[in-house]
Amino acid sequence: MTNDAKEKIKPEKPASSRDYSHAWRALRHRNFRLFFGGQSISLIGTWMTRIATAWLVYRLTKSSLLLGTVSFAGQIPTFLLAPFAGVLVDRMNRRNVLVWTQVLAMVQSLALAALTLSRHITIHEILALSVFQGVINAFDMPGRQSFMVQMVENRGDLSNAIAINSSMVNLARLVGPSLAGLVIAATNEGWCFLIDGVSYIAVIASLLLMRVHVDALKRSAASMLDQLKEGWTYVSNFAPIRTILLLFAVISLMGMPFVVLMPVFAAQVLHGGPHTLGFLMGALGVGALTSALSLVLRKSVRGLLKMIPIAAAVFGTGLIAFGLSHVLWLSLLLMLFTGFGMMQGLTASNTIIQTLVPEDKRGRVMSYYTVAFVGMAPFGSLMAGGLAHAIGAPHTVIFSGVACIAGSLWFWSRIKVIRKDMRPIYEQLGILQPKVPVVIEEEASS
Repeated sequence: MTNDAKEKIKPEKPASSRDYSHAWRALRHRNFRLFFGGQSISLIGTWMTRIATAWLVYRLTKSSLLLGTVSFAGQIPTFLLAPFAGVLVDRMNRRNVLVWTQVLAMVQSLALAALTLSRHITIHEILALSVFQGVINAFDMPGRQSFMVQMVENRGDLSNAIAINSSMVNLARLVGPSLAGLVIAATNEGWCFLIDGVSYIAVIASLLLMRVHVDALKRSAASMLDQLKEGWTYVSNFAPIRTILLLFAVISLMGMPFVVLMPVFAAQVLHGGPHTLGFLMGALGVGALTSALSLVLRKSVRGLLKMIPIAAAVFGTGLIAFGLSHVLWLSLLLMLFTGFGMMQGLTASNTIIQTLVPEDKRGRVMSYYTVAFVGMAPFGSLMAGGLAHAIGAPHTVIFSGVACIAGSLWFWSRIKVIRKDMRPIYEQLGILQPKVPVVIEEEASS
C-alpha cells in the first residue's frame, strides 16, 4: 500500500437532508472542471459517431453479422494491447498519453467524415478505421481512468468524480444518439463524423490547460514483461478486484453487445428508421444518466458492493423483457431499466476498484478493467451478430439477459469473502472504523 493509498478520507461535514452540495464536490478541483467541460462536448460527438457507424454499416450491408464484425474489429485491439498499454501508462506522463490519444482519435473521425461525405466509404474502410480506433482506445481508457486520481487532489472526492464522469458520459449518451438520428435523417452519416472530429478540440484544449503536479517518474529496473506479470498477479490474487472483473467480463461478453443489434431492432422488430434507433439509444441514456446521478448523491463508497450484483440482475431482466417486446413505447420503457442497471454496475465497479488499488499499480489494474469492459465486448459482438443471424435478434438478447442474471447470482454468493478482504483497506482509508474487540468481563465470584 503506497502513501497515496493510505491517505485518509477527510470526514464530511454534517449536512441537512436537503443539502445536496456534496453531490458536486469534485468540481471544486480546477483540473476536474476543465476535464468535465472538455469531455462534455467531445463525448456528444463520440456517441454521434457510434450511432452513425452502426447505421452506416447496416445501410451499406443490411447484415447483422457485419454489424457484429465491425464492432469486433474496433474492440479486439483493446483486448490484445490494453495490458501492455497499462504498463506504459504506469511509466509515462498520463496527461501526455491522453493528449496524443485524443489527437489520433480526431484524425480517425475526420477520415471517416471525408470518406463518407465524398461517398467513397466502403465496409473495408470502416473496418480499417475501426481497428485504428481500437488501438487508440487500448491506451486511452487505462490512461483516462488512472489519470482521474491526479485531477482530484483530495482522495475523498474520487468516488464523486467517477460518478460525475459517468453522469457526463450518459448525458452525452442521451444527447448524442438523438442528435445523430436527426442529422442522419436530414443529411447523411458523414456530418456526424465531422462534428465528432471537431469536438475533440475541446478535450485537447482542456488537457493542455490543466496544471497537474506530476511526481518524478520512477524508472523501474523491472522489465515491461515483469511489470505486466506483477500487475496480473495482483489482480488475480486479490479477491475483490478479481471477482468484480470476472463478473464484468461476463456482462461485457454476454450483455453489452446488445447495443450492436439496436439497428436490427429499430428497423425489423419495431419497423422504424434512424430516428427510432436514436429514440432507443436515448432511452438507454436516460436510464443510465438517472443511475449515474443517483451515485453522484452518495456521500461514501460504503454500500456500493451489494449494488453490483443487484445492478447485473436488473440489467439482465431488462434485456429479457426487451427481447420479448414488439411495441415501441414498451421497448423505450425497458431501455430505461436496462440503462439504469448497466450504468449502476459499471460505475459501482469502477469506484470500488479505484478506491482499492495502490497508485503504483493503477495503470495496470485499470488496463485489466479495460480488458473486462471493452476487451471482452468484441467476442460478444461477434457472437451476438452470429446468433442474431441464426436465431434472430430478440432471442439473442433474451439469452444474453439470462447469462447476466446467472452472473449476478454467482457474485452474490462471493460477497462475504469480498467484504472480508476489502475491510482492512477501507479501515486504512478511513472509510470504515476499525472493529473494536468486544471484551466480556466476568463478575468476580463473591
